[in-house]
Amino acid sequence: MRKTEFAFWAFMAMAMLAAGTAVLNMMRSHSATAANTEIYRQLDLFGQVLERVRSDYVEKPDDKKLIETAINGMLSSLDPHSSFLNAKHFEDMQVQTRGEFGGLGIEVTMENGIVKVVSPIDDTPASRAGILSGDLITHLDGEGITGLSLGEAVDKMRGPINTPLTLTIVRKGKEDAFDVKVVRDKIRINPVKSRVEGDKKDIGYVRITTFNEQTTDMLKAAIRKMNKEIGPKIKGYIVDLRNNPGGLLDQAIDVSDVFLEKGAIVLTRGRNIEETQRANAHSGDLTKGGKVVVLINGGSASASEIVAGALQDHKRATIVGTRSFGKGSVQTIVPLGANGAIRLTTARYYTPSNRSIQAKGIKPDHKIVQPLPEELAKRNIKPRGEASLRGHLKNSGIEKEESGSQSYVPKDRARDTQLKFALDLLHGVKAEETAKSDAVDVPKKTIAN
Repeated sequence: MRKTEFAFWAFMAMAMLAAGTAVLNMMRSHSATAANTEIYRQLDLFGQVLERVRSDYVEKPDDKKLIETAINGMLSSLDPHSSFLNAKHFEDMQVQTRGEFGGLGIEVTMENGIVKVVSPIDDTPASRAGILSGDLITHLDGEGITGLSLGEAVDKMRGPINTPLTLTIVRKGKEDAFDVKVVRDKIRINPVKSRVEGDKKDIGYVRITTFNEQTTDMLKAAIRKMNKEIGPKIKGYIVDLRNNPGGLLDQAIDVSDVFLEKGAIVLTRGRNIEETQRANAHSGDLTKGGKVVVLINGGSASASEIVAGALQDHKRATIVGTRSFGKGSVQTIVPLGANGAIRLTTARYYTPSNRSIQAKGIKPDHKIVQPLPEELAKRNIKPRGEASLRGHLKNSGIEKEESGSQSYVPKDRARDTQLKFALDLLHGVKAEETAKSDAVDVPKKTIAN
């Protein structure tokens, strides 16, 4: 082919490519324009409805509440975990995730419209002031709290550090109410409780109730303390994640890392490339390869499932209990300045072996069902998991969605069948023997896939 012919056909090919690109861009531009037009039309519709409600509703509505409810309706229609947080709710969420606040240091509940002290937290202003379990709080700084919700009463008890608050207390055994002055201090929500377990005091037990900013540091401190207390005779560790609803993703990663030397911990995949990430373990297993049993049930969700899934995939722990809740999605908090924030589902997470937990949960290696007390068994309450939530994200990777299980844990440790099984497992007692003694159906060990 002569050079002039080659140049001609090369020019024609480039011209056709350019023309095709221009047409494609025009189509995209037209599509985007059409989409934007539709959005503006829908926003105009929303404005018409809003104005009609404001002008004609039987009572004058709260404009702010109308807008907040509309925004929350939009987000909650996406999935059960996306929502709008107004300024107050956003502040409450930050307190929970930080795990510390200015307050008195008491756990309270509401009983017949009166705030009742469940227990004072050790080494806090309340415990030092002599507040006791069972005390009834009737007034705060002389103002009665009858009619307030528990949340409203708690808000009044919290406040800036070093500020005083006078509690009016009614105590059993005392005829008259009396005042106690308490000075607020920094209170830490302890997400980790630990103790030495076993007849020979040779097993370290750790219960993690939530994943806030304090969790990993407190877990490490608890393990070091038990290692020192038990010494070389230690048989292993029980990590109790039952009824733990989750929390911060980075804390779930760090907690898993405490027991791992290497490998992936969790994979997150979102709609955009920046939401697709992989978290890896670092060397430094704090238990030095010791045996680990993780307890889960239908109340173990989100961050708890990340930990259980990671340790199960790496065969670093044996999972005992019942199927977990099945929340396999990641929520990102997007602050909106003084207006609060939105909690938006931005990714799904997967275990190291690429298992999706969404609407499936973590299946334990040993399924141990905790017998229910007679009064609870009579109610015949069906367990709820992610798969039973309206509008949940579908898991297209499984044939049948199945998540959740019963979440009852007895207060009496002697009746805790799942805990007893974990102790026997670490002591080398055969699963069949434990099952026979507890009259519980225990299948052979299987690895979830």
